[in-house]
Amino acid sequence: MLDIKFVRSNPDEVRENIKKKFQDSKLPLVDEVIELDLRNREIKQEVEALRAEKNKISKEIGALMAQGKKDEAEEVKKEVAKNAASIESLSVEEKEVEENIKKIMMTIPQMIDASVPVGKDDSENVEIERFGDPVVPDFEIPYHTDIMKSFKGIDLESAGKVAGNGFYYLMGDIARLHSGVISYARDFMINRGFTYCIPPYMIRSEVVTGVMSFAEMDAMMYKIEGEDLYLIGTSEHSMIGKFINSMTDEADLPQTLTSYSPCFRKEKGAHGIEERGVYRIHQFEKQEMIVVCKPEESMKWYDVLWKNTVDLFRTLDIPVRTLECCSGDLADLKVKSVDVEAWSPRQQKYFEVGSCSNLGDAQARRLGIRVKGEKEKYFAHTLNNTVVAPPRMLIAFLENNLKEDGSVSIPKALQPYMGGMEEIQPK
Repeated sequence: MLDIKFVRSNPDEVRENIKKKFQDSKLPLVDEVIELDLRNREIKQEVEALRAEKNKISKEIGALMAQGKKDEAEEVKKEVAKNAASIESLSVEEKEVEENIKKIMMTIPQMIDASVPVGKDDSENVEIERFGDPVVPDFEIPYHTDIMKSFKGIDLESAGKVAGNGFYYLMGDIARLHSGVISYARDFMINRGFTYCIPPYMIRSEVVTGVMSFAEMDAMMYKIEGEDLYLIGTSEHSMIGKFINSMTDEADLPQTLTSYSPCFRKEKGAHGIEERGVYRIHQFEKQEMIVVCKPEESMKWYDVLWKNTVDLFRTLDIPVRTLECCSGDLADLKVKSVDVEAWSPRQQKYFEVGSCSNLGDAQARRLGIRVKGEKEKYFAHTLNNTVVAPPRMLIAFLENNLKEDGSVSIPKALQPYMGGMEEIQPK
């Protein structure tokens, strides 16, 4: 959420930012919120003047009563009552105006960084760098669920009966591999200095609207019927929510946390064959990382975060690349974002396995995450990034470590989490 003072002083920049995000329907909101802001300031001035007049008249009533001029005092009291009614009326209008301002300001997108490439959607994202050599073996790579089935490691049919489409049972070595990857990712981030955390898996609406846009909320979140609670779509939500309405000493920044959680998403819309199986599902587990820091340090941490994910995948012998998200592919709260994509030997292309985002002070303004500096108080900057999100990550792992005989190699880094096994064999 932008600062209304910034919008008031820089309306053309705000409009240009909206155009870069290809959201021209929001352009009228700029003039509308500026007019509301003007009216809000006028109301405050009127109320202040009325209260000053009320105090002045109240003193006159006291003086008149002291002089025994009761009739005159009663007439002046009528003015006080009239004054009070005007203040009450203006206060009601003030509340309505401020609610409308907040609603619009929650809709106007965050200012994107000048380095973000301009483009309409994810098809115009820009590749930054590749890490590792993508290999296509000289034998056929089966579809990922077929690989899992060869280990008797997945049961989609039973899950469909129990919960419907978009759910799964992972079994045996595949389930163990899933848990091993999560545990390895946890320790990987702890070794990089992040504090491990297990957060709440449900959050209140106040936190939901603080960490994401209304469009994202509708597309992702599951609401708990009859309660002001939502299932989290990622632990970033509850991790950033941890700092709601807080004042952190500047000396205690940055806050660097890594969290484990199950995640729940609606995943609306139809998806192609490559997004079936366990690629796009309603329930999965994830290791996340978040940072709360000083504004001048957020871009430094942005680079640290996405490089952490790249480094982790490379220790598991999985080639990856990074894509700079273009303006039209950025969610409204994001200042800058990069996707990490893993190589799929079967598809002979890369696919998304994580996303790193710098949200500037957008979430901090919505949630009231403030910092007490030596000279002034200010809003923190927040960032988040996926460490690893199996079972989607398992697709890349299985394809890149599959051998011609159907076995799957276990990289050295992961072997301690798999009981020392160097490979798993099909059943």
